[in-house]
Amino acid sequence: MPRRTPRTALDRQRTPRRFPKFLGAASICALIAALLSPLTQAAAADSTTALAANDYCGGQCSDILPPGQNGNATLAQILLNQAFGIQPDHAEDQLGPYNNLASGAATLTDAKINDFFNDASFGVASDQVASTTAPGGRTDVTIVRDKKTGVPHITGTTRYGTEYGAGYAAAQDRLWLMDVFRHVGRGQLTSFAGGASSNQGLEQEFWRNAPYTEADLQTQIDNAIANNGARGQQALADADAYIDGINAYIDASDSGRYFPGEYVLTGHKDSITNAGTIDHFKITDLVALASVIGSLFGSGGGGEVNNAVSLLAAQSKYGVTEGTKVWESFRERNDPEAVLTVHNGESFPYASKPDTAQGEALPDAGSVTQEPLVYDRTGSAATATATSTSATAAATTLTSAKRGMSNALVVSGKYTASGHPIAVFGPQTGYFAPQLLMLQEIQGPGLSARGASFAGLSMYVELGRGQDYSWSATTSGQDIIDTYAVELCQDDYHYLYHGTCTAMDEVERTNAWKPTTADGTAAGSYRMQVYRTKYGPVEYRATVGGKKVAYTTLRSSYMHEADSIIGFQMLNDPDYVKSPQTFQSAVQHINYTFNWFYADSSHTAYYNSGDNPVRAAGVDAEFPIWAQAAYEWQNWDPTTNTASYTPPSAHPNSIDQDYYISWNNKQAKDYTTAPWGDGSVHRGNLLKDRVKKLVAAGGVTRSSLTKAMADAALADLRAEDVLPKLLKVINSSTVTDTTAAAAVTKLSDWVTAGAKRKETSAGSKTYANADAIRILDAWWPLLVKAEFQPGLGTDLYTAFSNNLPIDESPSAAHGPTGAHAGSSFQYGWWSYVDKDIRAVLGESVQGGLSQKYCGGGTLSACRDALISTLKTAAGLTAAQVYPGDDQCSAGDQWCADSIVQRTLGGIKHGKITWQNRPTYQQVVEYTSHR
Repeated sequence: MPRRTPRTALDRQRTPRRFPKFLGAASICALIAALLSPLTQAAAADSTTALAANDYCGGQCSDILPPGQNGNATLAQILLNQAFGIQPDHAEDQLGPYNNLASGAATLTDAKINDFFNDASFGVASDQVASTTAPGGRTDVTIVRDKKTGVPHITGTTRYGTEYGAGYAAAQDRLWLMDVFRHVGRGQLTSFAGGASSNQGLEQEFWRNAPYTEADLQTQIDNAIANNGARGQQALADADAYIDGINAYIDASDSGRYFPGEYVLTGHKDSITNAGTIDHFKITDLVALASVIGSLFGSGGGGEVNNAVSLLAAQSKYGVTEGTKVWESFRERNDPEAVLTVHNGESFPYASKPDTAQGEALPDAGSVTQEPLVYDRTGSAATATATSTSATAAATTLTSAKRGMSNALVVSGKYTASGHPIAVFGPQTGYFAPQLLMLQEIQGPGLSARGASFAGLSMYVELGRGQDYSWSATTSGQDIIDTYAVELCQDDYHYLYHGTCTAMDEVERTNAWKPTTADGTAAGSYRMQVYRTKYGPVEYRATVGGKKVAYTTLRSSYMHEADSIIGFQMLNDPDYVKSPQTFQSAVQHINYTFNWFYADSSHTAYYNSGDNPVRAAGVDAEFPIWAQAAYEWQNWDPTTNTASYTPPSAHPNSIDQDYYISWNNKQAKDYTTAPWGDGSVHRGNLLKDRVKKLVAAGGVTRSSLTKAMADAALADLRAEDVLPKLLKVINSSTVTDTTAAAAVTKLSDWVTAGAKRKETSAGSKTYANADAIRILDAWWPLLVKAEFQPGLGTDLYTAFSNNLPIDESPSAAHGPTGAHAGSSFQYGWWSYVDKDIRAVLGESVQGGLSQKYCGGGTLSACRDALISTLKTAAGLTAAQVYPGDDQCSAGDQWCADSIVQRTLGGIKHGKITWQNRPTYQQVVEYTSHR
């Protein structure tokens, strides 16, 4: 029987609401007994596989990916988990070590790293082999799983067999999740998995961004293959073999009755008769999956309409000249105080403000309306909750504030104890059960890698290590999306394209659902409808100078979701990547917006990827522009959505810089990113300050660099970098009010203690300095409003808040999984507060705001405003600051911050303490090179 997770290891999570009390304990036990009778999958004889000889890391490569490798569970296992908390093997055995780093980092040594990470060496020692499988009975590939984590180690003697094995292993570990996300990518999740509001929001969010037909998906495959020669043909063969492996597992698990139990709970299979089908995968499913991942993590830009609205609000209040100056100061396009990844002073101009803007199509004030996505709601789709979910999904899709959530710390060998570079890096992809990513090792002709890949796209390792190098990525966010104003003609569904009245293309999805065991949401349905133009999908309607227009968004990766496959293929090819230069060449083939990092035994490297369009002269990427030939991307072909792109040398890049850090911050001098907030205080500073100190001291080790990451992961950015300045204003005179004085003492003590959100001891579920944390969480939105709204006015303050959220504390609902998402402090007004407070104090500020706001610019009035709001915040109870949700009781501060593995299937996991760190993470130091 599967093991039970000890109660002391993780906080037991209550049964998710989407799994109602559908069975009593007695009936669960009876059903389990019946379900355990079908044959389980057999494993082949023990293997004597030895550690691989092509591993140059010397046992110094480690990784971690919670909650666990096994993301599939039979119906019996799901019921055991729901009733008794029993976990399937390897479903959460990486969650405990991941969680424990928060308390264990302080005493971390190199020898203890694998107490918190997995050994990521190639191969499996013979005494650590748990099973060996010949998928589909093939003789050209084996899947070996290790005892500790159950990670698949796929070894093939033919290319086809290797990729077949990769597909088979992916289905073994993530079949249900892969099925969920191929439906998300097609905008068909609710019909497949149920009408829960979260499902509605998910499919709406992604389908608005990528409303593809089946023909569109196939065309993207055809073009990617045709444009990439022999590598394109190899990619197609690899994908076909991968899909064959997936489908072989579907057939085997169906006939053997060990397929994921979610298929029964959602009504697709019958647990008694086995009636029903699990649809085979096809190659267009991979494009649908890629569109979800690319949209979520690799599509920088958008928000031009919101930018225009806030600019108009600024100009309305201050006049055109001064209003534009105010707007630019808050936008911080190229703030001289911003933390940079390439910090040697090299300039990489992109999306800069033109001297004289051309082609701008700013809306008439008050004329903007968002284009509806959902029509003909019935049943549960017509509830207030459903419509609110739609509004949130639309706002998430259309903002430039995309959640990046990944970080990297890379140090040159010149500053390490061993003389070899060290890297601690990984993507923050949210916390799901099962996880979106999965681990694997893949060894075969032209393939040699271990690491993480998105489920359903794991024909190649996407983030991980090769034989003598490792690589990782963070979301970059440079602007590859432009908004065009298409002038309407004839009616609201025709537009002018190069002077010709042209019909919009209408694409729609109709989804209906009914209650199932897994999702008791009442029956409902709706129709999603998108109007597409040659300039992309319609997102808003407005008037410009009295003319009716539709605002569309055109993304350079739109209709090119499959193109990046070539770059990932290269990263897995040991004959291609042999140096930092060849690494940079490989990632240049990835059209999504990512920062890529590299380390081998002698060198480090960085490259910013993405198809950055070359814009027409004078076009300002911040605002909507007219859909006219003069303002289109250079050499743009609307049939294929291709254009001229900036050359690789124009992308921020570097080799062997003293160190690199990235936490979705600004890449380099003069390289403008689409999101707001790249100013004087950014969470990237938390890494920079720590790594810079390590580099200055020298002798960096794997453990010291990991400690730096872990320390930053517990830091409250506001408390570390802004609070001391706020206290300086307050303490500029003696604080006589007893309530304010007590609060100041608590906040000062917290800053002195390190400004961490950290448990008093491992597992205590109580923060040290809990009162101070509560006070700052309550105070921040109050002080920001008191500081800026009087000067900006309500309209402009609200407009700027739509461009950049005020706060992003750990307990706030943000990111792809809402609250309990871990990632925090990416977006907020901390830079504005920092610059304004320093200006009021009379300190030097580079790139300051256009005027002083706090207290109208006087120190005494600013101090009064801060003390008044601080007193209000100090008087709020924990229950008011942390009101509770479906996971936590009101007033439970630790729980409000805690990370929850959001269920995408039937297995649930316990909460873990808050950490602001990558989901998948590597710690690497290579000892030699080929």
